[in-house]
Amino acid sequence: MNNVKVSVVIPMYNAAETIIGVLNSVYSQTWKKNLEIIIVNDGSTDNSKQLVESYILQHDEIQIELLHQDNSGVSRARNEGMRRCTGDWICLLDSDDIWLPNKLERQLQVLFENPKIDFLGTTRNDERFDRIGFRSLDNLSRISAKDLLFKFVFVTPTVIFRRLILEDIGYFDETQRYAEEGNYFIRIADKYTCYLLNESLVITGGRKHHFGESGLSSNLWAMEKGELKNIRLAYSMDIIDVAKYGLFSLFSILKYIRRVWIVKVRSKKH
Repeated sequence: MNNVKVSVVIPMYNAAETIIGVLNSVYSQTWKKNLEIIIVNDGSTDNSKQLVESYILQHDEIQIELLHQDNSGVSRARNEGMRRCTGDWICLLDSDDIWLPNKLERQLQVLFENPKIDFLGTTRNDERFDRIGFRSLDNLSRISAKDLLFKFVFVTPTVIFRRLILEDIGYFDETQRYAEEGNYFIRIADKYTCYLLNESLVITGGRKHHFGESGLSSNLWAMEKGELKNIRLAYSMDIIDVAKYGLFSLFSILKYIRRVWIVKVRSKKH
């Protein structure tokens, strides 16, 4: 495990208020051997770039690379970062999320003990998933592409995966703005061994609600269209048949209606 190199890809857009905390959460990892951080500045108009440049000068003991692109969206930023990765394993981290100090060490321990695993996610914000559908989940459970249609348990800042996956699966779909991580992870889970470590090792969005508050997730209908697109993708890949395509689509729409109701109730309380 000591010889393993890990690449961390961080897309950044106008993240002046949060980016230093994000970088500190990587810098403070209990495992920091052979670590590289690749930050892709997606056309920020605030002083995010200057803050990162200053951070790099103050932390020259860690390999940090800052790339720049015109504002093109998070998927292209992630793709540009992943193309520059030299590590054996790739982690994704957003510019407003925080890793707990043992995140990398715990995941690498699990990967070392279970060499068949190609892709490993964790939970976040003190969550624990007890089941997917009628199947109970253990502390370490395999997750299929079909499971992800039922319950999307992989969140971008929690995952670590083999770099060799890029050579086969490719990259994020840059034309899909919402639920783009679902598209990518479904494609990976269809061909590679993916597991969920049912331990909360990441804080996302300052522990805000997962939808309906800010950022891309606040646009519930756009999110829903992205999820429906992912179900069509699974059907086109023969992950599900036509009957399950209809069932998963109906289930997704019912979840969307529930989210809208939850957001309305939440707004009345404030």
